[in-house]
Order: sequence, then C-alpha cells, then structure tokens
Amino acid sequence: MWCRSLACLFKVPCQLSGSARRRSPWLPRGRGTIPAAAARRHHTAPESLKCAWQLHGDHLELRYANTLMRFDFVWLRDHCRSASCYNAKTNQRSLDTASVDLGIKPKAVRVDETTLFLTWPDGHVTRYGLEWLVKNSYEGQKQQVMHPRIFWNAEIYRQAQVPSVDCRSFLETDEGLKEFLQNFLLYGIAFVENVTPTKEDTEILAERISLIRETIYGRMWYFTSDFSRGDTAYTKLALDRHTDTTYFQEPCGIQVFHCLKHEGTGGRTLLVDGFYAAEQVLRQAPDQFELLSKVPLKHEYVENVGDCHNHMIGVGPVLNVYPWNNELYLIRYNNYDRAVINTVPYDVVHRWYAAHRTLTAELRRPENELWVKLKPGKALFIDNWRVLHGREAFTGYRQLCGCYLTRDDVLNTARVLGLQA
Repeated sequence: MWCRSLACLFKVPCQLSGSARRRSPWLPRGRGTIPAAAARRHHTAPESLKCAWQLHGDHLELRYANTLMRFDFVWLRDHCRSASCYNAKTNQRSLDTASVDLGIKPKAVRVDETTLFLTWPDGHVTRYGLEWLVKNSYEGQKQQVMHPRIFWNAEIYRQAQVPSVDCRSFLETDEGLKEFLQNFLLYGIAFVENVTPTKEDTEILAERISLIRETIYGRMWYFTSDFSRGDTAYTKLALDRHTDTTYFQEPCGIQVFHCLKHEGTGGRTLLVDGFYAAEQVLRQAPDQFELLSKVPLKHEYVENVGDCHNHMIGVGPVLNVYPWNNELYLIRYNNYDRAVINTVPYDVVHRWYAAHRTLTAELRRPENELWVKLKPGKALFIDNWRVLHGREAFTGYRQLCGCYLTRDDVLNTARVLGLQA
C-alpha cells in the first residue's frame, strides 16, 4: 500500500498491527538501510512533490508527475549515469552490463525534490533525475510518440496549405531546408519548386538532405514507359496506390520524383496517407489492426528482362508498430508485389483477408486521395514508409527521374537542424 499521510511519514507511525509494522517499517524521509530480508518498503515525499516510492522484491515502484513507473533493479544499475558508468562526452555506456549481478538490490533509497538516489551493495551511488525517469520509463514512453505527425486526407492537406519550398532557399539556406524537412516530417510529403528539370540538378537536390541509396535500379534513374524493367511502373498503365520496395528486407525510406517532360495527357500522381487510413482501422476494428501488425507476409520482385536478373524477397507485416505504444512507423502495402501467402495458417488467413479488405477500403476512399500533377521544375519527396503513391494512365511521352534516399541520413539532417525526427 502507498502511505499518503504526511503526519504518518514524519511524526506518527502508520496504524499497522504489530506484525505488519515489523514487516514494513517506514523509512523516514526515504533514508536508511534496507534489511536484506525486507520484502518491500514505502515512501511518500511531501505533497508538493507528488512523488512516492515503494520497494518490491525485484523492482522499485515510483509515482511521479501522475505516472506510476516500475523499474527493474538491474535496469536501474545498468543505466547509471555516473562518471564511472557513462561517458558523458561520447554519450556512451562505460559499464559492462554483463558484469551486473542479476540479483542486485539497492542497499538504500532516497528521494528529494528532483532526484532519486540509490546506494548499491558495493557502495556505488546512482542518481536519477525524476523527470529523466518519467521520460525514459516504459510507462512514460507509452504516453509519448516517437515521431510527431499530422495524419491527413485530401481535405485536411489542402486546408493546411502546406507551402512548397523554393529550390534556391532549399539549397542555400538552413531556414529553407528546415521548413522543407518540417513539412516532410509532419505530412510525409514535401515539394521543392523551380528545380532545373535535369537529372543532374535533381541529384544535387537529393544530396542536400541525404546519401542516395543504390538499388537494383541504380543510383539516379530515368523513368519512361519503355518496359525496360520487369515492372508495371515502366508502362503507361494506371498504378494503384502502393509503397515501393516492399520486397526489400528494409524498404527504401524516401523516394524522390521529378517530372522532366510530359508530352501527352493524364499521368497525375496519386498520394494517400497510409497512416491516416490505418488509424481509421485502429479506431473501427482494433482486432483487424492488430492482425495486420502481427501477421508476416512475403513480398517479392522477380525480373528476367535483358541483362536484369533479380529475385528479391522481403518479409514483414503490412503495418509495423512500436509495441509499447502502438505507434505506426512503417506500412508495407503493395498488392502487385505480394508473394504467395504461405506464412499464415489456414485458421488465420481468412481473418487476415478481411482485415486487408478493411484497410484497402480506407486507402481507396476518394476523400483520402490527393491528386497532384507533376510538372517540370516541381520535385516531390515521399516518405515511402508512410505515404502510398500511384498514378493515372497517360498518353504520350512522359519522362521522370528520381532516386531513393537513406532514411537515417534524412532524419539525421533534420535533428541537426533542431527538429524532432
């Protein structure tokens, strides 16, 4: 039980039976030595601090800032930030985790207004800021998001009036680059205007925020309807919404498109926020959302055209989430490239098809479709882990160039500029 009486803590013993009092004596102000045989201890700080702790056999319970947290003793020793355990200059752990006794327990515990103090059997003292513990506890992480985003359908995105960034500002100023990256992080898409319509200038644009990822398609690619690769994209046919490279073990993080020339009609680009659609599924059918986030599927790319011989296989669920807070971080959706479903037992596969149908229906809602006409000079960056893209059929000669970017480098560029990514 938690003691909530200041008089009990500082002046008068709690009204317990004699046996109970012997089992659980109070530690005045949280100070004192903990007998090895004691199963648990309690402490309540002054009401203004709103902090209390309770010691159990294998963990410490701490209530602070309206958060009830539980910390394993080994975790508390392993994450010590003292000079001998952690190198603050390199932000790296110095402590050998494998050397920590798995049965370790603190010898003494103390809490003041801002800090938790733990004294270990060898005399080493660990200090934790209470705010740091809230931020880094499992319970605290469940209440936070890793990547702040704005989910959108077509109307939400149009009303937001997200501005494009001018090419010169993007290339030559931190302000322009930061504005672009903020838009990209929040919405999963961003545009750069007034780009010289050449492959070389598009490459310079891409390298401003990331290394270019080499793939089986090369570094920078030209994209026409000559069917030079074994892929529907190299035709004039319409393409349904999808994410790219689902057949990679790690799908490409960011895709860049720049239309260099189009002499004909049609060919608008379709954009759909996959996370927005998945969020609707989570609200309406949480069991189906869970199924889509747990059932592993194979996607594959089989190509035997000219000198190109490839057979690539990627494995993963359609929806990828952080398990502690159910936050989406990757959607792997491509009906063209999904391989034979042979990773799902018969008593699950029908339920998976129903869940897939629910998600597909959300992705295909007209109100979720943002249609954009790409023109020479307007480059589009797409978060391929979040936003699905497609196109309508077209006539005439249409040439695009583009590339894939390494996700870690884009996020690093954003963090260097002070953005949460």
